[in-house]
This record gives sequence, C-alpha cells and structure tokens, in this order.
Amino acid sequence: MLYTNANVFTPTGFVRGGFTVENGRFAEVFSGDRSGGTDLKGACVIPGLVDIHTHGAAGADFSDGDAEGLKRMAAHLAKCGVTSFAPTSMTLPYETLAAAFQTAVEVREHRPAGCARVMGIHMEGPYFSEKKKGAQNGAYLKLPDPEGFRGLYEGSLGLVRIIDVAPELAGAVEFTKGAKELCTVSVAHTDANYEEAKAVYEAGATHLTHLYNAMPSIHHRKPGVIGAASECENVVAELICDGLHVHPSSVRMAFKLFPGRICLISDSLRCCGMPDGEYELGGQQVFLSGGVARLADGTIAGAASDLYKDMLNAISFGIPRDEAITAATLRPAREIGRAEEIGSIEKGKLADFVVCDDGLKAKAVYIGGEPV
Repeated sequence: MLYTNANVFTPTGFVRGGFTVENGRFAEVFSGDRSGGTDLKGACVIPGLVDIHTHGAAGADFSDGDAEGLKRMAAHLAKCGVTSFAPTSMTLPYETLAAAFQTAVEVREHRPAGCARVMGIHMEGPYFSEKKKGAQNGAYLKLPDPEGFRGLYEGSLGLVRIIDVAPELAGAVEFTKGAKELCTVSVAHTDANYEEAKAVYEAGATHLTHLYNAMPSIHHRKPGVIGAASECENVVAELICDGLHVHPSSVRMAFKLFPGRICLISDSLRCCGMPDGEYELGGQQVFLSGGVARLADGTIAGAASDLYKDMLNAISFGIPRDEAITAATLRPAREIGRAEEIGSIEKGKLADFVVCDDGLKAKAVYIGGEPV
C-alpha cells in the first residue's frame, strides 16, 4: 500500500513525502511527490504512541489477570493512538503478579485485530518505600528479592522490560546489578537521598519512574533522587502530563533537567475512558471525580488521561512539538528494548501510525498497516 502527500514524522523531524506498507511493515519512507496510492492530502503522520506505564483503561486493570480485560484495555488504547504498551502491575502478592504476567504473554501472542500491541511489562512494585508508597498497597511491600524477581521474569518469558526499586532499601544495589542484565531498572516510590540514589544508578539503573511523584522534592541542599538522576546522562525520566500530577512549569523544568531524556507516560488507571465513580486499584478504592483519581485519604492514585492527550498537553505547555512526539514514541520504545520494531516510521519497522491534522488531532490510527 502506497501513501502519498503527507508530512511524515521521522527520527530527524517532519518530512514532506510518503511511505509504503508491505506485510504490516514500512517498506519505504520517501520524501517528495509521488503519484498513485492513498493521497493523505497534506496530513501529518506520526508513529503510533508507546505507553510504557499504564495500569488500565476502559474499566480493566492489568493486575486483574483477566485476558479479556487486557484486550479491552488494548482496544481502548489503540483507538486513542497508543499502538504499543507495557501494561503496568501494582504492589501485589507474587502469585497475583504471576497470573497477570501470564495474561500479558497470552495477549501478546494472540493479539486481536484493532488492539494495541503488548510489547513488555512494567513491574511497578513491590520493592518500594513505605514512606513513599503513594497508591501502592503497603500490605504487600517487600525488600528487593533477586530470586523472586527472576522467577516472575522467567514466568513472563522475558516480557518484563522494566523493574522498579527504591534505592534506600537493603539489598537495592546488589539487586540492581543482577536485574540490569535482564531488563531496565528504574528508581521509584522512594525516600532515598542523593547518595543512595547515586549508588543504584552507578550499579546500573537507567530509568526514573514518574518524575516528581512518590519521591522527595528537589532541595538546594538535598538534591535527592532527582538530582542524582539528572546528573546521569544515561537516565531517562518518565513524566505524567495530564495537567494534574505535574504543573506545566515543572513539565518545562523537567525537559531542561533531562534534555533529550524525558519519556511521556500516562500512568492511567481502569477509570481512564470511564465516567466519574468508584473504582479499584491494587485492592484499594479509587474515586474518580472531575478527571482526578484519588484514594479515600485524598492521595492522587494515578491518571484518568491517555498518553495521546498527555502528548498534546506537553505541546500546549510549551514543549517543542518534535520533542513531545519523540518522548511519546521512540524514546519509550528504547526504554523497553523495542526500538528495532516500533517507535518510529522507518523501513522495516511495524507499520503502526497515526494520521493527524496540523494540530496533531488524530484522524485515523493504523496498526500493522490496518485501520483500527
């Protein structure tokens, strides 16, 4: 299939031209005019978005361990322009996590048409600090457990692509040294000081989960986790841009603290795409009201927005358009080790793309060259 007369977003920016799709992959990406095929009439075409931190949507939560629910979640994300994702677990018992991971393997191997691709698992918990557990269930917190983690990793057939850990916990450095050989290690839900965080990054962690949230704030005498991560030029920081978790000024600050190293995420819950009401997260009640999801004690529990909206928010907050797109596509693909397959419009990659207007409002979504 030939597509012409488009503004195609490539790793070097937008290019006037088009592309061809064969057997579900981009066969050619070209600049200039060409006759025939599908005329996109000057529309913008961007890669399908990649959300590497999403717990749920459309009433479903990954941690439920329900394959049909995960498919429903994948279908909702696809309609939003998110064509690949890493469903994200919560702090729960190992047996609950193992069951959820099996559903991810199943849905990855048997993806229904019109559903976003399961390209990894983000294991958020249970190796977290009680002080910064946020919406994580404190009853299931554990110290870093190399053997337990390896069992879950192997049970997922290597689908776990990110594992989170709080650096101040006993054994965090040794855990990081081993886990980095399997997947990306991320710092999260932590009360660590600068030195503790630095030690884990020097041990091989290369990621920071939802920057600003569930960690100490920056202080000029206590730079903490954020200061340590910013100084490590191989560390990529996640950022929620729903307009609620992080102030627009702090969004702009983040892109300056981590130049070329911000990865946009949704951190969406099962209430994403759902009406106001009461929902569940990791065995706890969550109340959605006015687009804000909170626990009974008022703690912000996660997000009700999808990644595509967050990308548009980032642009509206002043982030350059090309940088915001990259932060929602190629960069997250790299963080889960899938950049050879997804995240950009390049020859040989899976033909997952979104046709948009000049303001990047989505007009059509394609997965493997097929319309959603």
